[in-house]
Amino acid sequence: MLQPSHQPHPQPLLQDPPIYRALIHHWADRGRTLPGRHDPEWARLVAPPVHRGQFSASRDPRGDAR
Repeated sequence: MLQPSHQPHPQPLLQDPPIYRALIHHWADRGRTLPGRHDPEWARLVAPPVHRGQFSASRDPRGDAR
């Protein structure tokens, strides 16, 4: 006997109240970081440091481009 599969009901997407939507737009217009959005400054700060000379740019002995 097959049992019916139990699939969860999708949660309805709740919209932010208008006052919060206005605040998000206000912050975004001024370049503020917002939750769930890419933050270039944070990405730059947490990237591993690259020191001068850490990676060589040696040429291919045949002169070919790599």
